Amino acid sequence: MLNVSSEFVISMAEKAVYVTLMISAPLLAIALLVGLIVSIFQATTQIQEQTLAFIPKIVAVLLALIFFGPWMLSTILSFTTELFSNLNRFAG
Repeated sequence: MLNVSSEFVISMAEKAVYVTLMISAPLLAIALLVGLIVSIFQATTQIQEQTLAFIPKIVAVLLALIFFGPWMLSTILSFTTELFSNLNRFAG
């Protein structure tokens, strides 16, 4: 029989969602900002090239991944370490 309380499971699920949002937020924000800038540029110059919308976003997200990658890795590793350290609570 497991002796895991429902509050513990809910708190771990809440922390997992929080970590997921925190890790994805910088990349999504940068993609949104670059997409907005490219859209404004396309609207003012009336250039409707489809690749112009995607290539700058891809490059910006890759650069952000290089910049934020160590922080993202340490955040996910600390969550995983916390999860595995509490593994004995799941097994009883």
